[in-house]
Amino acid sequence: MKQLEDVPLAIWIAMYFQHDGAPSHYARHVMQHLNDTFPNKWIGRGSTINWPPRSPYLTPLHFCLCGLMKSEVYRKKVDTRDELLVNILDAIACIKERQDALRRTTRHVFTRVAKCTDVDGGIFEHLL
Repeated sequence: MKQLEDVPLAIWIAMYFQHDGAPSHYARHVMQHLNDTFPNKWIGRGSTINWPPRSPYLTPLHFCLCGLMKSEVYRKKVDTRDELLVNILDAIACIKERQDALRRTTRHVFTRVAKCTDVDGGIFEHLL
């Protein structure tokens, strides 16, 4: 979690970790690390906080950050693993600097929740 080293302690204490559900994240040693690093504050299968139903459409990780990260990482052509790693770290740094965009995205969660409620938990992305 090197990317989180510069996060101020007040934010770190209040922070929750939500992983993307990749099968490798359910390995015993990964879940133990999450329990040690984010006790009762990580979201995913095997956690004390499970993913809520249909949550990928309601989380900024899904509807914004994944696409933004992918576009930043592959903006430059990648031929090697090392180039990919450099691009990932550069993308993280770039995204961290875009606080205004991250705040707008977080506020957009409320709009998405309202639309989800309007359709009684059904598909709502076409209404946005």
